Amino acid sequence: MEPDWRETVNYFPMTLVTGGTGFIGSHLVERMLELGMPVRCLVRDRRKPRHLAGLNVELAEGELSTGAGLAGALEGVDTVFHVAGVTKALRRPDYYSGNRDATANLLRACGKPAAIRRFVHVSTLAAVGPSPDGRALDETAEAHPVSHYGRSKWQAEELVRASDIRAAAVILRPPVVYGPRDTDVLGVFRMAARGLAVRIGQGESYFSLIHVHDLVAGVLGAADSGLGGASTYFLSNAEPVSWRAFSQAAGKALGRGIGSVAVPYWMASVAGLAAEAASRLRGRPSILSREKIREARFPYWVCDSSRARADFGFAPRLSVQDGVAQTIEWYRQAGWLA
Repeated sequence: MEPDWRETVNYFPMTLVTGGTGFIGSHLVERMLELGMPVRCLVRDRRKPRHLAGLNVELAEGELSTGAGLAGALEGVDTVFHVAGVTKALRRPDYYSGNRDATANLLRACGKPAAIRRFVHVSTLAAVGPSPDGRALDETAEAHPVSHYGRSKWQAEELVRASDIRAAAVILRPPVVYGPRDTDVLGVFRMAARGLAVRIGQGESYFSLIHVHDLVAGVLGAADSGLGGASTYFLSNAEPVSWRAFSQAAGKALGRGIGSVAVPYWMASVAGLAAEAASRLRGRPSILSREKIREARFPYWVCDSSRARADFGFAPRLSVQDGVAQTIEWYRQAGWLA
């Protein structure tokens, strides 16, 4: 029988995680449980816990898009990890309701700063946009998001910076996140398993990335640091990786050679449009869309996490090769990759 979250409110401070049923959030919850931390997860439906099934977590029903149930879910909470967000959508407004408006509702429910000791907001490199000259972006870079996803996440950050709990808040911006349970980068590995690496455009592209286990360590490190004031940090591997090198890492882990295929931007845009139409018919968004193709037109999505290293000792442990190999092995065991 799962615990009733209301029974523990008066005994010790609680941590609330939004997005705990998803890719990043579920890994965060698992690590917190390993550390003996009490965890409550906000869910739309307690009967559908997804990756939380079988874990010793409290489930509080609530809806970020409307604010329903948030006040109750926050009872007795002193730390909030806001991981929930919309990375792909059927309609443009869905990005803003799932990222900007959801964050506004959560901040409003948090109330005055005395109630919340720490608020960790997980944003994204897309909130700032690509590097215009190839140099790694740091936290002083001006924001120029190039997609609705990025703009909605930037607007959510601005709400955190203007909120009553700003003094308790930390904003984290990971770039590409990969690892077990991820369904977005999975498509790249499935293509690699067929011996192919598809890139958009003729030139090489470079991007920062981070394995989900290293990201979780950074999220917890930021929460434990005592930093606040809506301080903002990038969390990524020290060096960016080229699309060719990432594909080769996948090929090595799969034990096969990889052939590269360059797709013109116009053709990729047509494919994105077709994928959007198919997604609407299915009623389920796809990672392939004109939004993602628009982002892929920029060759440099790179960031610098040295500030996080200096301020709270952030230090990713997994190399790209080791992280890719570990992820592919998990996919194979889970039956997600032939």
